[in-house]
Amino acid sequence: MTEGPYKLPKGWRWVRLGEVAYRESKTIKPAEEPSKIFRYLGMEHLDAGQWEEPIYVELEGAMIKSQAIMFYPGMVLYGKLRPYLNKVVIPTVEGVASTEFVPLLTHNNFLIPEYLGAYLRSPFFVSYASRNTSGSRQPRVQFGAFWDALIPLPPISEQKRIVERINDLFSRIREAKRLRQEAQQEAERLWQSVLADTFPKPGTKLPNGWQWVKLGEVFEFQQGAAMSPKRRQRRNPKPFLRTRNILWGYVDVNTVDEMDFTDEEVEKLRLQPGDLLVCEGGDVGKTAIWEGSLRIMLYQNHIHRLRARDSSVEPRFVMYWMQAAYKVFIAYQGAESRTAIPNLSGRRLKEFLIPLCILSEQKKIVTYLEAVQEKIKTLRQSQSQVNSEIQFLENTILEKAFRGDL
Repeated sequence: MTEGPYKLPKGWRWVRLGEVAYRESKTIKPAEEPSKIFRYLGMEHLDAGQWEEPIYVELEGAMIKSQAIMFYPGMVLYGKLRPYLNKVVIPTVEGVASTEFVPLLTHNNFLIPEYLGAYLRSPFFVSYASRNTSGSRQPRVQFGAFWDALIPLPPISEQKRIVERINDLFSRIREAKRLRQEAQQEAERLWQSVLADTFPKPGTKLPNGWQWVKLGEVFEFQQGAAMSPKRRQRRNPKPFLRTRNILWGYVDVNTVDEMDFTDEEVEKLRLQPGDLLVCEGGDVGKTAIWEGSLRIMLYQNHIHRLRARDSSVEPRFVMYWMQAAYKVFIAYQGAESRTAIPNLSGRRLKEFLIPLCILSEQKKIVTYLEAVQEKIKTLRQSQSQVNSEIQFLENTILEKAFRGDL
């Protein structure tokens, strides 16, 4: 009898995965049937830890360039690429899938597919598979270790009971996830509603004391430095922001790149607290404030730096207006160039009209919006905590299931 890492209930036994399951090796080249429509499943179509069946993509054969595996109901598809992503699905339809999936069939006298699928998602197996990979950038499970993996095997009747219990508990968890997602969407709707109520809608009459001004009238503009291999010589490396660091309302400095800058460029492009940063490319128009969290920070050429010409404008007021303009009023869409990669030139950005009131009122509005943001942030943090608790609950259920404690 095979020894396992923990004691099993009476009637259970440890077996090797290769003793109770095998690989189905049917493949096809869809491009050889260009006019046929295939249900296709790629790794990108399955969320990590997803329990419900994914939505399959219908593609013509010519659009699936490489070889694909065939799948049908009763199989277990296991994602061998980056096993820590925990991508496993039991299809209920026929189709073809990426070769990053391993199509598994079970010896039904010993193992039912639903039990195997649940076990492949369990923390014990995910940890085992993640330790037995080859390749550093694209780690994949080693097949020798995969087939040698231990699986706790109860009688068929007990497997069915466990699967039924897991499905019941996970259906309740899915409902909790749905409610959490609705709460997140409600938080975003609340924020957009607040922005809509705070700022005047373009084309409507402005409140007394407000006026429309061009961004170029109240801000000095400076675009950043272009990235290139020549700037990777480590001669004078400095941290710089890319468009991916600019999020709506704040700058993410958790991952910051470096490249070489001349002393003159450092002097010219060094950010100061209060600088307004607007994305030229990527998510065009995305705007944030540099708070000065790092002593030296520069920026790339796909970011516009706006620095207030004088103290008559509060940059945070304009940052919030940019969110309202882009996400609520849809005021500036179409201003970007219609090239293969849309971008917002400094010339066009300078022409953007913004509603401006006196400085004291700008500051009052900023204080109010920051207070609302803080409440929404607290709400989102609580939702994030719920998400962590749900993940912990899922893992606990699976751990108990395969110890015979569920």
